[in-house]
Amino acid sequence: MAEVGRPDNSISRKVKDTGAGFVGGAVQVLVGQPFDLVKVRLQTGQFSSGVEAVTQTLKNEGLSAFYKGTTAPLIGVGACVSVQFYAFHEAKRQLLSYNQRTNNSPHQLTYPQFYIAGATAGLANSFIASPVEHLRILIQTQKDAKYKGPFDAAKHIRQKYGIAGLYRGFTVTLLREVQAYGVWFLTFEYLMAREMAKPEVASRKDIPAWKLMAFGGLAGEALWLASYPLDVIKSQVQGHPFGSRLTAIDAAKTTFQKSGIKGFWRGIVPTLLRAIPASASTFASVELTLRLLG
Repeated sequence: MAEVGRPDNSISRKVKDTGAGFVGGAVQVLVGQPFDLVKVRLQTGQFSSGVEAVTQTLKNEGLSAFYKGTTAPLIGVGACVSVQFYAFHEAKRQLLSYNQRTNNSPHQLTYPQFYIAGATAGLANSFIASPVEHLRILIQTQKDAKYKGPFDAAKHIRQKYGIAGLYRGFTVTLLREVQAYGVWFLTFEYLMAREMAKPEVASRKDIPAWKLMAFGGLAGEALWLASYPLDVIKSQVQGHPFGSRLTAIDAAKTTFQKSGIKGFWRGIVPTLLRAIPASASTFASVELTLRLLG
C-alpha cells in the first residue's frame, strides 16, 4: 500500500494537475521524438535495424527528419499527458474517497488501485492519443509526401473518410493505453512509496529530482515491456494505406506468419532507449511543476 493523504477535490488542485501534465507532455515530445520516428519506421517495416533507420534517415532526409510530425504531438501529447495526469489524480481521489467511505485503508491506496487509476488515465487518453498518433505515423511513414503536415493529413482524411478515418485503430489504441498507463503509474508510485518509507523522507517533496528521473525512467521501461506487442499492431493498422482495410487481428496474424513472436517486438530497442529519457523527464517535470504550483 502507498500513503496518499486526504483527497483534495478543489478546482485549483485539478487545474494544477492538468497544467503540470501539459508541461510534462511537451518535454516528453522534445526528448523522445527522434527515438519515436525510428521506432515507427521499424514497426512498419521500412528498415531492418535501428542503426539502418538512423543512418538512412540522416543520409536521405537530414537531421530535421527526426522531428517530422512533431507539431501535432507537441500540442497533442501535451494535451494527452494533461488528460493522463488529471484522470490519474481524479481516479486516485475517487478511489481514496471510496476507501474512506468503506473504512478500507482510509488514507492509502492499494497497488491494484494505483493500476486502476493508471488504466483510467489510459482510457481517457485514448480519445486524444488515437487520432494524434495516427497522424504522426502517417507523416513518419509516407514516402510520396502526400501530406504536407499533420493538419493537412487530418483535413484530407476527414474530407474523404470522416471522423472515423481519423480514429482508425482506436480499439487497439484503447487496449494499449489501458495496459500501458496502468503499469506506468503503478511502477512509478511503487518506487515512490518505497522511497517514502525511508525514515529520512517525510514527503514527496523530499525526494530529489535525480531520483524522480530514475523512477520515471524505470516506469517507462515497464510501460513498454507490458504493452509493446499491442503498439506494434497499432502502428501497422494506423500506417496501413487507406483504401484497403487492415484489422488488428489481421495485423497480428500477418506479423506472426512473417516473423513469429519476435515480430511483435520489432523496434523494442530504440523504444526502450527512448523510454528512459522521455519518461524520466515527464515524471520529473510534472512532479517539479506541482511543487512550484503548490
